[in-house]
Amino acid sequence: MQRIEIRVDGMSCASCVGRIEKALMGQRGVAESQVNLATGKATVKFDQPATPATLIDLIKEAGYQPRVQSAEIPVIGMTCGSCVSRVERALNKQPGMVKASVNLTTQKAFVEFLSDTLSVPRIHQAIRDAGYEPQEPDANSETEEQDREGIDLRRKVIFAAVLTIPVVLIAMGKMIPALESLYSSLLPHRGWMAIEWLLTTPVLFYAGLRFFRSGYTELRHVNPGMNSLVMIGTSAAYFYSVAALLVPGFFPAGTAESYFEAAAVIVTLILLGRYFEHVAKGRTSEAIKKLLQLQAKTARVIRDGEAVEVPIEAVVPGDRIQVRPGERVPVDGVVEEGQSYVDESMISGEPVPVAKQKDAELVGGTINKNGSLTFRATRVGADTVLAQIIRMVESAQADKPPIQALADKIAGIFVPIVIVLAILTFITWFSFGPEPALSFAFVTTVSVLLIACPCAMGLATPTAIMVGTGKGAEMGVLFRKGAALETLSRMDTIVLDKTGTLTRGQPELTDFILVEGREDEVLAWVAAVETESEHPIGEAIVKGARDRGLTLPAISEFQAEPGYGIQAQVAGRRINVGADRYMRRLGIDLASVADDAVSLAEKAKSPLYVAVDGRLAALIAVADPLKNGSVEAIAALKSSGLSVAMLTGDNRATAEAIARQAGIERVLAEVLPDQKASEVKRLQEEGARVAFVGDGINDAPALAQADVGIAIGTGTDIAIEAGDVVLMRGDLRGIVDAAALSRRTRKTILGNFVWAYGYNLALIPVAAGVLFPFTGYLLNPMLAAGAMSLSSVFVVTNSLRLGRFKSDSGSSVESSISESGAAQASVS
Repeated sequence: MQRIEIRVDGMSCASCVGRIEKALMGQRGVAESQVNLATGKATVKFDQPATPATLIDLIKEAGYQPRVQSAEIPVIGMTCGSCVSRVERALNKQPGMVKASVNLTTQKAFVEFLSDTLSVPRIHQAIRDAGYEPQEPDANSETEEQDREGIDLRRKVIFAAVLTIPVVLIAMGKMIPALESLYSSLLPHRGWMAIEWLLTTPVLFYAGLRFFRSGYTELRHVNPGMNSLVMIGTSAAYFYSVAALLVPGFFPAGTAESYFEAAAVIVTLILLGRYFEHVAKGRTSEAIKKLLQLQAKTARVIRDGEAVEVPIEAVVPGDRIQVRPGERVPVDGVVEEGQSYVDESMISGEPVPVAKQKDAELVGGTINKNGSLTFRATRVGADTVLAQIIRMVESAQADKPPIQALADKIAGIFVPIVIVLAILTFITWFSFGPEPALSFAFVTTVSVLLIACPCAMGLATPTAIMVGTGKGAEMGVLFRKGAALETLSRMDTIVLDKTGTLTRGQPELTDFILVEGREDEVLAWVAAVETESEHPIGEAIVKGARDRGLTLPAISEFQAEPGYGIQAQVAGRRINVGADRYMRRLGIDLASVADDAVSLAEKAKSPLYVAVDGRLAALIAVADPLKNGSVEAIAALKSSGLSVAMLTGDNRATAEAIARQAGIERVLAEVLPDQKASEVKRLQEEGARVAFVGDGINDAPALAQADVGIAIGTGTDIAIEAGDVVLMRGDLRGIVDAAALSRRTRKTILGNFVWAYGYNLALIPVAAGVLFPFTGYLLNPMLAAGAMSLSSVFVVTNSLRLGRFKSDSGSSVESSISESGAAQASVS
């Protein structure tokens, strides 16, 4: 029976107390609940199936807010899925623990707990009791620790390889008849064994020391894993060889052989796999660091009538702050003075800067484009929108992914079975085997451990991931996390952000419908007038005219009417450019282009009208057009059986217009930045396996929340860091390639596992000596080591076949580079 205390906010009378007590007592497993209005605490005694998490939910459902404390604790020493499970089990056993989620990639435990029942020091102790070391959360020390880990692994891989290669060459020389006589002439057989011993010892007990430490911890906690099997298998081969060298007479004739090369090769190969795993984990913390870099370090606060530069930590709600052109808005607030355009693409994803004037809201981290603004701070520190996005990315990364590594799942069953079989083999031969029974028992036990040593198992996933990620890079698809190669193949829903993902991400002049006059001349006049405008749509028109090579004439008497349009004198003519309401106010009839304007609006294009000397001259449209290949990519994804949806903050009419052009039926429109991850989570709760595709900072939480996050490489660095997969070019046809490569890689990994484990299941009984009573044949440990090596060679060869994978989309890096080069040329 557990007893916990929960602080509850929102209680005001005895009826509140009664409501909470009734809600808690209605839960099966709750034996007693007492709520104290004065202390604001609920004391609950409960047993399964009630848990702290269910009790928290019951209090929330009753209309009150329980206080739950959260913490992020770096954990040192985790290497595989079984480590994660061990830490989570230890944490979830703690009284007052609401939720514990451990992330192997980030090496962190994210916990939610009741502070009146549980404390951070007690959580630290639980992690230590599980065999791992908790650390105080320090981003700098964490990064340094990861860097040191990578450097140490690389150094030890090189060290082990330098010593292992001569050991293998010596072993091969003894087995090849043509070289055996040469070896014998140089040194006696036992002399070569002594050299192998000398070279293998530092490989095992220096380079491979991590396996012995972790393996010992796993065994001490009666939870053996891959490290345990590596430790036992290599130790068996090593000490068997040492005994064969020092006391050869102890062994049956022909069995006093050296297997130092097996031990050295196992340690070297698995160290190499660990190093590649370290490299492939991806730098998830980089996304958070780059988000933090968006936060201004200082702010110009008006105090005593003067603007003073102060550290951002010194800003408090209510401070009046100045932001000059080109500066980053330091905190959230409301404009009190000035007018400007602010680039909010980091929040909204939309490329068009937003006009700001009195009473408009500002978001910290956005960039002021031209005018000067004075605003009053409303949210600072952890309350800003940017800080909330950072927390959402961290939270989404902390949630346990739906896919667990297949190797760790199988190893959790396989490793204990192998150890038990090895013990049973020894006992059986020692008890019932022929004389010398001890020698036969030792030989068969070592054979079992060597034949079962997880060399092929350890290579089954990393080699396929290495080849698959390399092939992906050739195709312009960067898999930042190797696990995404396997996970992406199981997705059934693709959710696409609109701006910068489906579309190009910047306004362009798309249509110029001439009513009267000469097209180039009218466009040059309009562009000349727009050069004086600060509006981004004007920038698109100017760029469109210059892309045509037009020379823009001088203008005079420029006037702008906010919300309507602009006017100027150009080449002796009066030019008016603006919205339909502006033209109607000028008394200009728009009937001749009414149908065209409706058609443009239905295609998500913004229509503008041009009048020359009071007569309608042209209809212009500016839009953010679909990227090349978007329509083809959507069609290919749908034809492969995937459900495709578009998610955007745009209004529904605009969103549905873009979706119709792209061929997408399901539209999630008017979604605020902080709701994108929630929408992805909602789809997941409906049973969908979701891959989210985005390019903006505002997409980072959704990219992290999705089962697989696919970032557009032409987007922001933060989105790229938060994504599991990055399309290095902006072409969405890369998703088709990524999905196809993922399916092929998963098939290869499964084939590798079938071979690795099938070979073990078939040969472990042979190694244990089941054929001896019938044939007199006993598997020599040398053959066991050879079979283990052949298994590894097969796995690597099977993985290398991925290098022949061909792109399904017909796109290539070269073509994308040439396209981007042409685009650059057209821009310049």
